[in-house]
Amino acid sequence: MDNLEKLDKEYILNTYSRDYTHFVYGNGSRIYTNNNIEYIDFTSGIGVNSLGHNNKKLINAINTQASKLIHLSNLFLIESQVKLAKKMVDLSLYKMKVFFCNSGLEANECAIKIARKYGKNSSRFKIITLKNSFHGRSIATLKACGQDKMHKHFSPFPDGFLYASNVSEAIKIAKNDKEVVGILLELIQGEGGVYAIPKDSILELEQFCRQNDVLLMIDEVQSGIYRSGEFLASNLYNISPDVISIAKGLAGGIPIGATMTNKVDIFSPSDHGSTFGGNPLSTSAAICVLDTLESYKKSNKLKENIDIFNDKLEYIANKYDFIKEVSGIGFMRGLKIINDETLSKIINKARDNHLLLLKSGNSTLRFLPAINITKDEIYEGFYRLSKALDSLK
Repeated sequence: MDNLEKLDKEYILNTYSRDYTHFVYGNGSRIYTNNNIEYIDFTSGIGVNSLGHNNKKLINAINTQASKLIHLSNLFLIESQVKLAKKMVDLSLYKMKVFFCNSGLEANECAIKIARKYGKNSSRFKIITLKNSFHGRSIATLKACGQDKMHKHFSPFPDGFLYASNVSEAIKIAKNDKEVVGILLELIQGEGGVYAIPKDSILELEQFCRQNDVLLMIDEVQSGIYRSGEFLASNLYNISPDVISIAKGLAGGIPIGATMTNKVDIFSPSDHGSTFGGNPLSTSAAICVLDTLESYKKSNKLKENIDIFNDKLEYIANKYDFIKEVSGIGFMRGLKIINDETLSKIINKARDNHLLLLKSGNSTLRFLPAINITKDEIYEGFYRLSKALDSLK
């Protein structure tokens, strides 16, 4: 056993099913082990490394800010935080304000608190989420997840969460329960088979929420920051949410989360807060990421590469009998496999061919490449995937 692996097992709490491949550096969507073996990375750290590895603009932005101020208390004005909030609001095209934190879990906690305070005067506190959803692992966000397996060991949970199989059922539940204040969902379910909810259903939900003063709460922790092809998947769906949670790719690997809301006066000082959230380092990194990806989208390269990626997925789905269909949108994609056993074999064979892939629910192979992945990296990754799949025929 490698000494580092031994130390990991001795000192790190056992919360991950870890692969002990030892990566030490990367460049773009190529990542290298301590033995200098190159892998194509179609995972981007589970959707976090939006600019890939070792992006020079991002490194420069981080180094420049680190040489001035890394952290400053939120009791003081933080220039990069203000500039980032304005940029996010401008890109979203919504009239909102922003709260900054450190992760998607924290962004969803803030969203839940917004809903609770919004419904306080009308005695409404319940939030509907969808089955197979994922919203975090704190006690509150864990209960918000519509997956029974995640609730096994950590009760009692806070009250106020209801689960629906689909959007139509969520509307039905909300119609019959006057204590419902919000409906929280992912437009593309990351853990739920990379399933993109049909646009018609979401537009119907938005109309219901508007007519009944129910908050439309969209979890964009994974689907946001151009992963759908637009700044937010909400923009792609042409909806105007009341609350949006964002994290993962926002700062390209520096921890950050954000909650955006049109309830701009909902909080007062001390209602909520974060020690590290929105500090100079993370917000400066995020500004660089958004500037880079905004230009990338305007150049049409994002759309071109999403189209290439989609064509490759469709080709593979049609070629192999053990693949049922393509799922997802943009660079948040999946291939539905006939069963979990075959899915595990594919991931292992892909790794043998030096390609990194992810699992999702419903026997789905998940793809979350860097947003700025190059054509050459896409072609090379799918070449390696084809070799892996051919070995299973």
